[in-house]
Amino acid sequence: MHFSHRPPRRTVRIAAAALAAGLLIAPAGCASGPDSSGGGDSEGGEAEEPRTLTVFAAASLTDTFEQLTDAFSEQHDGVDVQLSFAGSSDLVAQITEGAPADVVATADERTMQQLVDDSLLTGEPTPFVTNVLEIAVPEGNPEGVSSLTDLANPDLDVVVCAPQVPCGAATEKVEEASGVRLSPVSEEPQVTDVLGKVAGGQADAGLVYRTDAAGSDAVEGIAFPEAQDAVNTYPIAPVADSASPALAQEFVDFVLSEEGWRIFEEAGFTAP
Repeated sequence: MHFSHRPPRRTVRIAAAALAAGLLIAPAGCASGPDSSGGGDSEGGEAEEPRTLTVFAAASLTDTFEQLTDAFSEQHDGVDVQLSFAGSSDLVAQITEGAPADVVATADERTMQQLVDDSLLTGEPTPFVTNVLEIAVPEGNPEGVSSLTDLANPDLDVVVCAPQVPCGAATEKVEEASGVRLSPVSEEPQVTDVLGKVAGGQADAGLVYRTDAAGSDAVEGIAFPEAQDAVNTYPIAPVADSASPALAQEFVDFVLSEEGWRIFEEAGFTAP
């Protein structure tokens, strides 16, 4: 199957702050009753109301999940996929606090395990891609950074992810394995914030995922061997209280399909 040119986006990005504040309204037509993902005509021959699927995904999946959603929507008429991107720990906290979601994909298995332990998922999460850290520097690499050791230079302004999010946990693993200790000027709640500070010239370097560096025209990515000590595996699963469980499983299956894999592979992700 070949992708057509991407249509106008049919997704709605939900601000994480709104979710955390409990402002998100439950998907229309899915608040009660049986799963509405099945086909069939409505009573009286009226057209079926649009179905909504809410997907929570780690910030590092933004580009790929937007592409996946376009392709999924082409194959599912009347389905409105709403995407919410944030740091994985924030997504887990929102679901734990009752934010409505149908599918969740995090940037590591440790974070997802919290939802498993709280019985908030349907079945076991399925790994679908892996990722590693790279050093991101502004275009042209003005400080001449070439290795992880360079980031320990106190004259450099380095930004990293906060320890509670997967990219921050991976940074700590890299530090422990390499013996290199960083003194970041800031710890960000999601990897895209690190990328943004480097791209905007607010930092000399930062640790981001390889796919984030590859997807940005404003930074250069520098691979370093110590990153292999902190490979992150991304899992995905339907949320237990999904209002449309069958549709949620269809989205998960699409992510795991060959069509989904091609999108991830092109973005630089690797197989688990």
